[in-house]
Amino acid sequence: MYIMGINSVYHESCACLLQDGAIIAVAEEERFNRKKHGKQARCDNPNELPLHSIRYCLETAGIELEDLGYIAYSANPHRYDSDFTSTESTAKYTWGTTERQAKFLSQLALVPQTFQEMGFRGQFTWVEHHTAHAASAYYVSPFDEAAVLAIDGIGEATTAAFYHAQGNQIQHLDDVDYHASLGYLWEVISLLLGFGVYDAAKIMGLAAYGNPQRFATELGKLVHLAPQGQFTMNKDALRFWMLTYYPLDAYYAGLEELFGVTKREYSDELLPIHQDIAAALQKITNEVVYHIIEHLHNVTGSTNLCLAGGVALNCVTNTYVFERGPFANLYVQPASNDAGTAIGAAFYIWNHLLGNSARTQMHHAYWGPSFLDTEIESALKKHGLLYRRSECIEQEVAHLISQQNIIGFFQGRMELGPRALGNRSLLADPRDQNMRSILNHKVKHREYFRPLAPSVLYEEANNWFEIEKQTSAAELMLMTYPVRPHLVDKIPAVVHEDGSSRIQSVRQEVNPRYHKLISEFYKITGVPIVLNTSFNDSEPIVCSPDDAINTFINTQIDYLAIGDFLVSKADVMEGKN
Repeated sequence: MYIMGINSVYHESCACLLQDGAIIAVAEEERFNRKKHGKQARCDNPNELPLHSIRYCLETAGIELEDLGYIAYSANPHRYDSDFTSTESTAKYTWGTTERQAKFLSQLALVPQTFQEMGFRGQFTWVEHHTAHAASAYYVSPFDEAAVLAIDGIGEATTAAFYHAQGNQIQHLDDVDYHASLGYLWEVISLLLGFGVYDAAKIMGLAAYGNPQRFATELGKLVHLAPQGQFTMNKDALRFWMLTYYPLDAYYAGLEELFGVTKREYSDELLPIHQDIAAALQKITNEVVYHIIEHLHNVTGSTNLCLAGGVALNCVTNTYVFERGPFANLYVQPASNDAGTAIGAAFYIWNHLLGNSARTQMHHAYWGPSFLDTEIESALKKHGLLYRRSECIEQEVAHLISQQNIIGFFQGRMELGPRALGNRSLLADPRDQNMRSILNHKVKHREYFRPLAPSVLYEEANNWFEIEKQTSAAELMLMTYPVRPHLVDKIPAVVHEDGSSRIQSVRQEVNPRYHKLISEFYKITGVPIVLNTSFNDSEPIVCSPDDAINTFINTQIDYLAIGDFLVSKADVMEGKN
């Protein structure tokens, strides 16, 4: 039985393929078409399918579209119909006008027909957006029972959903209605501070520089906790629907008055007031999500918590609610953004609707394409690069990192989700206090305040970081921990402004090559950690050897370690001369 899950309703387009409940392949469309987020989120394109991702999944399994038993799409147009088109006053809150909403629904309705025209003969099923998020976390977790929270900007008509999962069934408990949206709140504050709607990670990094108390009262006027895990927002002040249709200048007036700040342009200097707003936003997010999970614990009695949805990518909040909260165990979907709903939609069909008990635990995120040495070598030759095969690439790379070289590390199957986890990574020496500035400014061309992550040997993580509760989320760069104070000076490049690090703990059995590299670096330096950031430069994370080579050539990366081959930038420059 082959089941394919699809997401393309808003952004982060993705396809996932299951065979008898086992994951065969998952990949995001942006990695293939090189367009960030796969496509724009517009009212006229929910039927713009992730064709490259679909083809990759089918080719990995050696099948065609006609071999699929089910296709599950992570949105339910009927929820939009019942909740949003009944009156003009409610319809405008999604796409701005009833006309735009109608356009969205008409395009969404074309998806089943499009698959039929492509040759699909199985059963097509709509899966509600938040249900797909919840399924993406629970069915791949190690738990047989769990409380589940899906929380993001918006699904069909809601912004968060609560579940209790047991065995192969997920029971829906409650929703948070639109107008109260943590995801949208982060988008509008991001815009106010001069960034984009997809820049929540930047705001999270900026928050560490600020004073969260300065604007706590102001955020309290926007966000209110309510009984039963609910929260509300001041919809008249926030007016989220204006983001999709109305002129933005008018939109910011209320927020500018509330915070006593003029909307920042990207080229403007970042001031303490901007840092303090970001810090207050992080603080209220921690409090809201804690409020929800405390309620979930009370109503389910579970000791296990699963998280998904864009807000679950906030590693500061994840750590806050788990380490302070009542749950003993935590699983976070590594692709908690909308890409993960493709996984959840497929598993919802397999487990919940079909009643199967077989499940795949996602111990890792390496579900994308891999490339043979012959394919890699062909790409190196095509680009005219001088290269050599290494007898022990892990040992050589560890030695080069210890000499303060920046390495493009391209190995095995590509990661799923927004975090590079050692297969499509840029690696560097965490002991060099200048390395963060070099990578942010000269290689990745991004803001000075963006933190860089440490990849640490799993067996050494507790010795270097203050970890109160163990969770696999720390293996997926989804948790933030304080660095032990006496060790901060040993790894300054991966310690954020507040003394914390967003870690990736690396198990030998999960990624043997990466674990060996870090182990070799440990032997050389006495530090069981390498600096890890995504292998890209203002683009999606590299997917293919060609992508890796192009980014290597066009940035100040010193070496490319691709498969067993090693390329030196110095040799490349000498060849050009």
